[in-house]
Amino acid sequence: MSDGLENVVAAETVLSDVDGLAGRLVIRGLPLPALAGRVPYEAALALLWDGFFPDLPDDLAPALGAARRDVFDQLAPHLAAAADLPVFDGVRTLVSRMEDGTSLEAALRLVAAPAVAVASLLARRKGLAVRAPDATLGQAADILRMANGAVTDEQALGLDSYLVAVIDHGLNASTFAARVVASTQAGLGSSVLAALGALKGPLHGGAPGPVLDMLDAIGTPGNAASWIAAELTRGERLMGFGHRIYRVRDPRADALNAAIGRLRASGAVDAARMDLAATVETTALAALARHKPDRPLQTNVEFYTALLLEALGFPRDSFTAVFAAGRVGGWIAHAREQAASGRLIRPKSRYIGPVPREAA
Repeated sequence: MSDGLENVVAAETVLSDVDGLAGRLVIRGLPLPALAGRVPYEAALALLWDGFFPDLPDDLAPALGAARRDVFDQLAPHLAAAADLPVFDGVRTLVSRMEDGTSLEAALRLVAAPAVAVASLLARRKGLAVRAPDATLGQAADILRMANGAVTDEQALGLDSYLVAVIDHGLNASTFAARVVASTQAGLGSSVLAALGALKGPLHGGAPGPVLDMLDAIGTPGNAASWIAAELTRGERLMGFGHRIYRVRDPRADALNAAIGRLRASGAVDAARMDLAATVETTALAALARHKPDRPLQTNVEFYTALLLEALGFPRDSFTAVFAAGRVGGWIAHAREQAASGRLIRPKSRYIGPVPREAA
């Protein structure tokens, strides 16, 4: 038995490979730096879905744009009720209204749903008009336009980089949940909802927001060393550092840092905030190396996710929902792969409870 299924191989996949020792993420044979910041989300989605839908078009952008319009028409009457919930719960509720099918059309609507839902709910919160999707835009640009009322090319590229960077990442908790459900031959909607439930937990997708809480608490670069030392002395975890798989720097962190750099060059970020973050990262890495020399704790994707999404205007309590808008493409690919080639997932458990006595 392996607690937490550590090092247990539970599936064979052609979709992604996470090499924790080398710090490398490969998606369908391509390293992450060849994708994030270089191709739009629709192209990464098509790469993952290739071979799993017989009617997959060469260009997914028009079909996904049309799916966003269809999903908006379906969800618009329910936005007011969902707006009373926390953002992630509102998104999950709206996604649950999608059909539980297995077709390409159903898959596209499931990818469109969290994007439309989170953008529309955030627009309502900001007091902006809820805008119907623009099917001529890419997924990233349309999310920002719907959420913020406007979008620049630099911002769209920044969010595109993020959505691609998180689209798939091996057999993580939410992806495994999606594959378990898919193995029962349930529809894609059921797999996505199971994955959303797993993603909500702070040990998986629900952690980027506290990185900003840490930066707020530190306040200025001069406070970084003393604040971090005090946290480590108390045995607290530094958010944005360390990973279950990676023993070196998370490659997604570099992809998102590059996206932030492009935004900074365009003047679209708070330079003082970024300078503070740079000092905190450097100070934290040095402190962790001294405090826990036997544990390789490097910057992970959460650190730069928080900085990038904040710069793009997303409130911190929406970060997990934005994560879902990217990862949903990977969940669907894994669900299709599992349903096509995998068996019903049914591991054993070891009973360690009381044993009944035999009757005399």
